[in-house]
Amino acid sequence: MLRLVSSASRPASTGILGVVAPASSARPGRRTFASTSSRHADITLTVDGKEVTVPQGSALIQACEAAGATIPRFCYHDRLAIAGNCRMCLVEVERSPKPVASCAMPAMPGAKVFTNTPLVHEAREGVMEFLLSNHPLDCPICDQGGECDLQDQSMRYGADRTRFHEITGKRAVEDKDLGPLVKTSMNRCIQCTRCVRFANEVAGVEELGTTGRGNDMQIGMYVEKTMNSELSGNIVDLCPVGALTSKPYAFHARPWELKHTDSVDVMDAVGSNIRVDSRGVIVMRVQPRPNDDVNEEWISDKTRYAYDGLKFQRLTVPLVKQGDRFVHATWEDALAAIAEGLARSGAQGDEIQAVAGALADTESLVALKDLVNRLGSDNLTLDSTGGNAAPIHAVDVRSNYLFNSTIPGVERADAILLVGTNPRHEAAVLNSRIRKSWLHTGLEVGLIGERVDTTYGYDYLGADAKAVADFVAGKGDFAAKFKAAKNPLIIVGSSLAEHPDGAAVYNALAKYVEQNKDKLVTPEWNGFSVLQRAASRPAAYDIGFVPSKKASSVKPKFVYLLNADEVDPKSIPRDAFVVYQGHHGDLGAQLADVCLPAAAYTEKSTTWVNTEGRSQLGRAAVPPPGASREDWKIVRALSEVVGNPLPYDDVLSLRDRMWEISPTLVRYDTTEPTSREVMLAGLKTIIAGTANAQVSGTPLKKPIENFYQTDPISRASVTMAQCTRAFVKGENYGFGEEPSQPQASYA
Repeated sequence: MLRLVSSASRPASTGILGVVAPASSARPGRRTFASTSSRHADITLTVDGKEVTVPQGSALIQACEAAGATIPRFCYHDRLAIAGNCRMCLVEVERSPKPVASCAMPAMPGAKVFTNTPLVHEAREGVMEFLLSNHPLDCPICDQGGECDLQDQSMRYGADRTRFHEITGKRAVEDKDLGPLVKTSMNRCIQCTRCVRFANEVAGVEELGTTGRGNDMQIGMYVEKTMNSELSGNIVDLCPVGALTSKPYAFHARPWELKHTDSVDVMDAVGSNIRVDSRGVIVMRVQPRPNDDVNEEWISDKTRYAYDGLKFQRLTVPLVKQGDRFVHATWEDALAAIAEGLARSGAQGDEIQAVAGALADTESLVALKDLVNRLGSDNLTLDSTGGNAAPIHAVDVRSNYLFNSTIPGVERADAILLVGTNPRHEAAVLNSRIRKSWLHTGLEVGLIGERVDTTYGYDYLGADAKAVADFVAGKGDFAAKFKAAKNPLIIVGSSLAEHPDGAAVYNALAKYVEQNKDKLVTPEWNGFSVLQRAASRPAAYDIGFVPSKKASSVKPKFVYLLNADEVDPKSIPRDAFVVYQGHHGDLGAQLADVCLPAAAYTEKSTTWVNTEGRSQLGRAAVPPPGASREDWKIVRALSEVVGNPLPYDDVLSLRDRMWEISPTLVRYDTTEPTSREVMLAGLKTIIAGTANAQVSGTPLKKPIENFYQTDPISRASVTMAQCTRAFVKGENYGFGEEPSQPQASYA
């Protein structure tokens, strides 16, 4: 449902005395009690006899943590608003008549705080007794067992016996249906409201709430419905008990059985940091890994739940087409068939084409580019609806295709223009940062493109190149707001490069940025960013995996598809010899004459470059199935067979080659900003390359219609298929009848 919220309805930023502060004075990314000064002074207090200094406005629990004290909590979370529900964080403050909730009390200068006194111990024990009095004895069958905050804190702070002897039994609550991803056991709920605050503040789906009071309080939807959010799975991580657990993972494993591997997500170009949990050779679940510079501690539902697609539709042995069907082959036979097909096709020079898909890692891109170049071809392209043409924005300068403001830098912007993009589907975690800034700092947002529900209010400017021209000309209220902004930001969607009017739009925006360079391109701020949606795209541009104008016009006779499953079948001649290298039997495999089985992202240690140009190392959690091999090793073996062996035999030598191409590819976990001079030079290349662009008036469309199925892994996922039925098609995903009783019921 489309929900456009005017700026007048946005919550105002208020100070500690309730005075409304100007939106521009609020500091993004920090929970403040007053927002009237540009800098927060430091205050000093004493915690357990130890002096500690914290920024003014910090909560008492933060001061205690800074002093090294461990404060138990259930409702408090660093990235959510303060609720003060659970009272587990009680501490003793000098001259206070009773214990205080350290999460809700601001740190005061000169205060003396005690976290380890008999009064505090007794208070915590009492809170635990109240919580456990109604808690069911589900630990042996609860998926939260082994990583449950309630278990841990009851062992540390609880008593060894109970005084609860209510003859009517414990409180019972009906389970809620939140959809195919989150399993509810509401008898276990302790009303910490973390899920409610996350849904309202971060996810932007204001559906979860509380009803009733006291013993009758329940959490759920007032009107029965599923939780339609791309970030809903994060409430499973936030829940401190077993009330909200992962439905696809239910009853599959215990945490002590799992091996943990730090890796990087490839479902979009944000590069969210993840932890892959595996047992044996099977990926059991995917969880977020905190990184304030990338994904904070959130991941999208596709990142979290699409892993079951790694078990289905896999290519596990080489396949060679004979007639109209594939037959199994050895690696030697498959590579020999490719060499024979190359010779039989008669392909020379640019008639040899390589196409890379969204899930191609950097090492394999470098290896394939080197091999194709050695065969005399510059016909390198990426699978997209734009065909084989060279990128209209040019890739000689990194700032032409990267998210230059950086991902955390979005929160510094006070005006954002979205052009041809829907960040809610293309980069759900980044979208949550925009919403956070909109809620807390008075951010103004404008949209040119298809109307979408972004989870925050925006000014809709139009859907075509004319709307861009009007904005550039300064027409409309939003253009004036953008002009007056201190840190304005233009976010261009990657699909714009594939649009008929993309060149004209790029030309207009590049000229606008150049004319307003004193605000948009400064040493402190870069206000022109391109949001990529494919994990491989930034690295492909970095290494020059793009065709020359001459090569892009040549009809290929030999086509090599590297994880390319979004390729337009019409772009491949019917008489061309086609090789597909990938891990799933998706569209690319259907077009191929030879299929080579490759490892998926959880089965290889490779480099990924995210949309802001940050190189990150993904690590292998499980071995590849069957005869599958790492992509770059397959290309290296093929180079021997076709008579042009590549000069690297191990991954270290290959990364030396990556260093030669671009040192940023192996400078892991850093972003290197483009200088102002180089950025302006890049804009000039865009302006020059699009000078003769024509306008057709075709509306800009969102590139992703179904968030849950965008690549071979998610298309093979049963869980993502259920999400598609529930959230995209609006069907009943469940395995039984619709519940006959209303969602909320009281005794």
